[in-house]
Amino acid sequence: MSDGGLPEISGLRNQLLVWLFHRVFILKRGMTLGVRAACFDREGRIFLVRHTYVPGWYMPGGGVERHETALQALEKELREEGNLVMTAKPSLFHVYYNRRVSKRDHVLFYRVEVEQTAPRRPDREIAESGFFALDALPADTTTATLNRVRELKGETPPSDLW
Repeated sequence: MSDGGLPEISGLRNQLLVWLFHRVFILKRGMTLGVRAACFDREGRIFLVRHTYVPGWYMPGGGVERHETALQALEKELREEGNLVMTAKPSLFHVYYNRRVSKRDHVLFYRVEVEQTAPRRPDREIAESGFFALDALPADTTTATLNRVRELKGETPPSDLW
């Protein structure tokens, strides 16, 4: 695992896409709330995804929609992004403020044990996905993902900022 990592949102194209997404979310949501999870399999490996629209490897997650609980959103995102099902109740690890995305974004970060029902095939949203040993994460893992792994391992205290 490298210390630097890949910036969460870099490059003009990616910044513009995220800015546009959040303008749509302003109309749909008063405040953006997201869920993200450190998903571990029986071997203790963590599941990561690489999206088609931003660079780097991330933990799975997404926005909480109207009329949806955080746990419903978490279950949906894990299913959609990785064909993952929770094998135990998720534990809320920390709540973060993600000011890099917008001044209204908060992330509920969970730790969860999972099982993959089938390999996740690439599509328009997810380019790649897989389980990785904590000491063998992909080189272009995002900075935030690396920070969360360090926090989970107890190497650093949880930050309030994503």
